[in-house]
Amino acid sequence: MFRGEELVESWRFATWRESTADELAALCSDLLALRDLRLRDVDAAIVSSVVPQLAQEYGSLSDRYLDGALAVVGPGLRSGMPIRTEIPQELGADRLVNAVAAYERYAAACVVVDFGTAITYDAVSGDGEYLGGIISPGIEISLEALAVRAARLPKVDLDEPRELIGRTTESAIQSGVVYGFAAQVDGILGRLRRELGEDAAAVATGGMAAAIVPFCENIDQVDELLTLTGLRLIWERTRG
Repeated sequence: MFRGEELVESWRFATWRESTADELAALCSDLLALRDLRLRDVDAAIVSSVVPQLAQEYGSLSDRYLDGALAVVGPGLRSGMPIRTEIPQELGADRLVNAVAAYERYAAACVVVDFGTAITYDAVSGDGEYLGGIISPGIEISLEALAVRAARLPKVDLDEPRELIGRTTESAIQSGVVYGFAAQVDGILGRLRRELGEDAAAVATGGMAAAIVPFCENIDQVDELLTLTGLRLIWERTRG
């Protein structure tokens, strides 16, 4: 929730693919009530969704509760960032939003590393063009696959490794995951900087960033609210 450029509140909750417009509205209303606000007090809203099943429900929420004031990031919505990929409509809305926020911050070539279900790397040119990206399996998916496919390996919590050389199975997995993903991030960013320029900034975001970034050498900054900033910027550009 923004007031002008100021982020005054943010919340995090799980996405349910079967949610209806009324359920989404009720959830938003409950959260706003914590600030003594109602849904009708919201002047405008914008959503970036990678769950196609919810697109119609967000539209219904906009029509029924926000007088049509909710914008959805996608084709036809002005982002201010040219997309230079072969199939622009394939680009996930959240990745575009993050790229917009990163370029607004650095005004130069940059890379966004998003630690989510997948780890995504999104490259932006010095001219503010979305160039493309890299997608690799995410941390939680990898941990789950290891536990399912290897019968003798347990599923472990992603805690900070106590030591590099694990002395138990659990600590060995933790070390492999944390240092393995940190090495992946540093390696890919090194290659990207050779293409974009060695001074290209790298900003990390996403729910799993805190577990890996402390062990990375090539991340310049962590911004857990990068997506929210990008949404605000795109909404402002739709008004221009």
